[in-house]
Amino acid sequence: MTSRVTMSDVGHAAGVSHQTVSRVLNEPHRVNQETRDRVNDAIKRLKYHRSSVARALAMNRTKSIGLISTGLALHSHSKRMIAFNEAARASGYQVSMASLPTAEREPMQAALDVLMGQAVEGIVLIVADKRALDILDSLELDVPFVVADSGGSTDKHNVAIDQFLGARMATAHLADLGHERIAHIAGPDWSLDATERLRGWRTELESRGLPVSEPLFGNWTPESGYERGLELAASGEFTAVFAANDQMTLGVLHAFADRGMRVPDDMSVVGFDDIPEAAHFIPPLTTVRQDFVQLGFQIMSTLLSLIEETDIAEPVHTEPELVVRKSTAPRRP
Repeated sequence: MTSRVTMSDVGHAAGVSHQTVSRVLNEPHRVNQETRDRVNDAIKRLKYHRSSVARALAMNRTKSIGLISTGLALHSHSKRMIAFNEAARASGYQVSMASLPTAEREPMQAALDVLMGQAVEGIVLIVADKRALDILDSLELDVPFVVADSGGSTDKHNVAIDQFLGARMATAHLADLGHERIAHIAGPDWSLDATERLRGWRTELESRGLPVSEPLFGNWTPESGYERGLELAASGEFTAVFAANDQMTLGVLHAFADRGMRVPDDMSVVGFDDIPEAAHFIPPLTTVRQDFVQLGFQIMSTLLSLIEETDIAEPVHTEPELVVRKSTAPRRP
């Protein structure tokens, strides 16, 4: 089966951007005659056909929003997507979604072309992979755009849960319990969430004058947490560990149990995300909870402000919450 001709294909054939092709189709008066002729010629040669929705509604309010997500289907990433969908529906908007496993320019451009062909009024990008932001900087869009990313980029309309603050909360909780040697199991280095949580752990330790060890890196899975947990158990250097997500923390608890270590008597453990199972780990897990429902409505509110051209607030950073359970205790002498 032949792949569908996209607006980018037309732009390439005509020697213009896909945004110019969109203007020729929707607002031809904004484009000079010579460019219009080149684009129309490319449309005929490539037999490009516009979406019926775009053709009928391109110049009207479609009550439709595009959502592009990049990265793995992790708990926090999926919850962001679900929360935004609920907020959009509550505002009377439909959401067209494109989920990309990795951040690469061509798939992102293709996803944008499809969404623009549906005449969406705005686009939201939920970013897990920091490479997506670099790609985004090189793209131009004719519709309002909001980014949901952990780094809280200030050069874009941005809504984020403050991962840096959450990591400082987790680390401060352990330090307040008297722990001085606090290990960190970080997520992969391409992840914005992992980068901010690592930065928060390091900053909190440095602010207290506590030693900062080399972090251990996992890949978000319980298996990687188990491997890093075995390393920590063998080292004997630490009395506490902050792991960058609850799934890795589950593996850590398994490793400690296999090595005969008691949590929290021998080692205090803190996770991040507060997945539904966290309260039923053995022992129940101290972790950082994120309010994804609030995040979804803040993303939608920011996007609506852009669509309606009302006042736009500064980037929004929602505060997470530390949930204390039985996996942490004061350091034993």
